Amino acid sequence: MLTDVKMPDKGPVVVVGAGLAGSRTCLELRKLGYPGQIILLGEETSPPYDRPPLSKAVLTGKRESKPLKADYDALGIELRLQTRVEQVNLAGREITTTAGPVAFEHLVVATGATPVRLPGTGEQLTLRTDIDAAALRDRLTEGAHVVVVGASWIGAEVAHAALQKGCTVTGLEYHPAPLTQALGTVIGSRFTHWWDHTTLRTSVRVTAVEPDGVHLHDGEVIPADVVVTGIGARPATDWLADSGLELLPAIPVNQRLRTTDPNIYALGDAAAWWSPRFKTRLNIQHWDDAYTAPSVVADNIVHGDASELVHDPIPYFWSNQFGHRIEYIGHHTPTDTITIDDGYDKGWTTQWTNTNGQLTAALAVNQPKQIAAWRKNIQAHETVAYADH
Repeated sequence: MLTDVKMPDKGPVVVVGAGLAGSRTCLELRKLGYPGQIILLGEETSPPYDRPPLSKAVLTGKRESKPLKADYDALGIELRLQTRVEQVNLAGREITTTAGPVAFEHLVVATGATPVRLPGTGEQLTLRTDIDAAALRDRLTEGAHVVVVGASWIGAEVAHAALQKGCTVTGLEYHPAPLTQALGTVIGSRFTHWWDHTTLRTSVRVTAVEPDGVHLHDGEVIPADVVVTGIGARPATDWLADSGLELLPAIPVNQRLRTTDPNIYALGDAAAWWSPRFKTRLNIQHWDDAYTAPSVVADNIVHGDASELVHDPIPYFWSNQFGHRIEYIGHHTPTDTITIDDGYDKGWTTQWTNTNGQLTAALAVNQPKQIAAWRKNIQAHETVAYADH
């Protein structure tokens, strides 16, 4: 509902990207009483929806994708679907879309990320949209041979879903162990046995996906009924290439999530925000960041420099795979010290500490009660004292 805050007339806010971050930005603007026109542009055919269930309940057929709870019409938010943004004219304060030009006073980039695809003309499926999830779900039939390229977060969830549907699964991972890119080889190797009901091949380089199968660097070809590529995603910012904004390829923004243009903001997967807490720029492609950032953007649009809200959260994400719950909080670097604790009835934990003995990140496997304490620890920059179990 609109608040009773009285404001002068303001120009249109155009939000590009009708996902969680884009939708919540619009809702937060109205919650704060923004009186101007709000336009939400999205490429997809579906209204904004939550993505995490796609690789879990939707893929296994337990539920369908559902739109986020929002009455855009009642709030005076113009939701324009199947509209692709092609470029932006910063000087003219206008974007070009497949449905024509759209003028803005404030522009919010919430375009998310695009899955990385492998070379080749063979069919390869990715999992990013509700249409992707439905298409993949229909292909996961009993007895089908599914090749999952990338033993990543999404790769593991797809492999797990395929096993549940009675498929035969082959996993191909470039690194020495699952999740190595995110967690390092020492921790990643602890997940290898989770893939025991698949054929997991590590330290393998895929060169292409062709009609006859998945081609490896050594010339081997692995036939497949279904190929799923889960090797990462890149910020969807190509349409800004000639805009004059800096691209990394994520858009660098400050703590207010502003770009170098004070009327243009970026958030979610498309943004790389500066974190004083971790003294680095972060591009966190996870649900929690897309959920929390919109309140900062909206408050800064409404109140300008008088806003006291900044964005420096402690990153958090989770994954359900092979019957296990993984949760991670914080941000670690390769130089941090790793401590592994197996002293639990079920699961285990890992903590990363810096040279000052401060907790920078932690990982919990089937130990959800640990997260709250770790969050407080990182917030307080406490020196970690390990207790015996």
